[in-house]
Amino acid sequence: MKFSHFLAGLLFLPASVVLVNAQPQPAKLPRPKLVVGIVVDQMRYDYLYRYYDKYKEGGFRRMLREGFNCRDHHYHYANTSTGPGHASVYTGSAPAIHGILANDWYVPALNKNINCVADSIVSGVGTTKAGKGSPRNLLVTTITDQLRIANNFRSKTISIALKDRSAVLPGGHTSNGSYWYDGDTGNWVTSTFYMEKVPDWVTAFNARKLPATYLSKGWQPMLPLSEYTESTTDDQRYEEGLEGNNKPVFPYKLSTSEPDLVGSTPWGNTLTREMAMAAVQAEKLGKGAFTDFLALSFSAPDGVGHKFGPNSVEQQDLYLRLDAELAGLFEFLDNWTGKGNYTVFLTADHGVMDVPEFLAANKMPGSRYQSGDIQRKIKERLAAEFGGEHFIKAISSWQIYLDKKRMIEKNVSVTAVQEVIREVIADLPEVANVVNLRNLHQETLTEYQKQLYLNDFNPKRSGDLLLIFQPGWIGRGNHGTTHGTPYNYDTHVPFVLFGWGVKPGETFNRTHISDIAPTIAALLHILPPSGSIGKIVGEALK
Repeated sequence: MKFSHFLAGLLFLPASVVLVNAQPQPAKLPRPKLVVGIVVDQMRYDYLYRYYDKYKEGGFRRMLREGFNCRDHHYHYANTSTGPGHASVYTGSAPAIHGILANDWYVPALNKNINCVADSIVSGVGTTKAGKGSPRNLLVTTITDQLRIANNFRSKTISIALKDRSAVLPGGHTSNGSYWYDGDTGNWVTSTFYMEKVPDWVTAFNARKLPATYLSKGWQPMLPLSEYTESTTDDQRYEEGLEGNNKPVFPYKLSTSEPDLVGSTPWGNTLTREMAMAAVQAEKLGKGAFTDFLALSFSAPDGVGHKFGPNSVEQQDLYLRLDAELAGLFEFLDNWTGKGNYTVFLTADHGVMDVPEFLAANKMPGSRYQSGDIQRKIKERLAAEFGGEHFIKAISSWQIYLDKKRMIEKNVSVTAVQEVIREVIADLPEVANVVNLRNLHQETLTEYQKQLYLNDFNPKRSGDLLLIFQPGWIGRGNHGTTHGTPYNYDTHVPFVLFGWGVKPGETFNRTHISDIAPTIAALLHILPPSGSIGKIVGEALK
């Protein structure tokens, strides 16, 4: 029988015969009522398990029990900091494409550094100092933008964080409201990019004066200090401590006249959760005909982590309290949308390095360097080599911006400058290399390293040369610790999904921060963000 005759015969078969294997299609695609994106600032992957035995059932444990856990989840670029982290989570992209290179970067045309969310043409709303922010520096769309586009802007996106960049970047360009904390006044604020005045519910929330209430309680440990066995003993000499306290040791007295202190205590997480719940209720998130999005960032772990380090009693106490905050949030959402009707993902914007003195005390490599000394040595050596000129316009995040025009006039090449710097760093144990960002393919890096730096490089915003530091070295003062490197302690962060549409389980396959946005897009049946380069973690989805 000819194939054409076979097809013609099908036209006369009863529908029940032709469609015997067809599945009935739903009248409307099922979707969650609400997506909640949670970014925990400075949450290293191991915190999921280091404190696991002391977590309760409703927070992190619930996510791990009911959700899907990506066990080998990493940042796919080198400069692991807050601005790029939040941008990359929500765009599924990398600094090379979305343009958020760092928390701030040098702009040659202005001859100064700019904050990653700075916007000179907007004004603060609810504040006179802390509100000049918008997503205009973000060059691509976010998953929150794509959700609103997909339903013709009939859903809502609200983003909340203590830090401006942690609220602005996740909310995207189409946010219905992005709110951050003004440490001078203790109020939640926004900018004219979003609205001309804060909604009544925000005014009412600010009127409760919660920061002063929380600070008046001080900071007491949840458990007897002897039970923090996962951490070093309290009061280590390398801990920075909190303002107004003589020593970095429990209990802490907190001044109610300094609302900015909230961001360096667990009360910052409490305040953020309270604000988030107020937003859900006031904006009726999850109650409409279309999926809404709550983008939530807990910034306080970063404030505590920088001051005390990842092995401190303070950081453990904060995570035990954050566990309780998450449990309270999930219980609230269970009642608000109905259990199983919302989807949550949890990740972090970067990890953190162990405090150098902790490493040294335990015979591991690591130390501190003085940034000013390194810059001085480089400039002095360049000036000695090139007739009194060092040709450096600025150094930002250790990217060196060169005065190319002056170099052409003096017939000096970038390679020549790089070679002189290489001679300087030969005597500096903390510096591993200096590379030409505009010729990375020719540099002597591993392929893994090369890709991390390529994903960082944006030709219109990046510098010319980059200093790469050895693992375990930081340039932060004499106390505390920091992040911002391509090493595992900074790149390895959690990615846990749970709730509607998520299949419980885990994977040990390498996943990347850029995979989060396309995975959520697949869950929602929408287009991923415009600059997305990630892959769908398909095994996590039902």
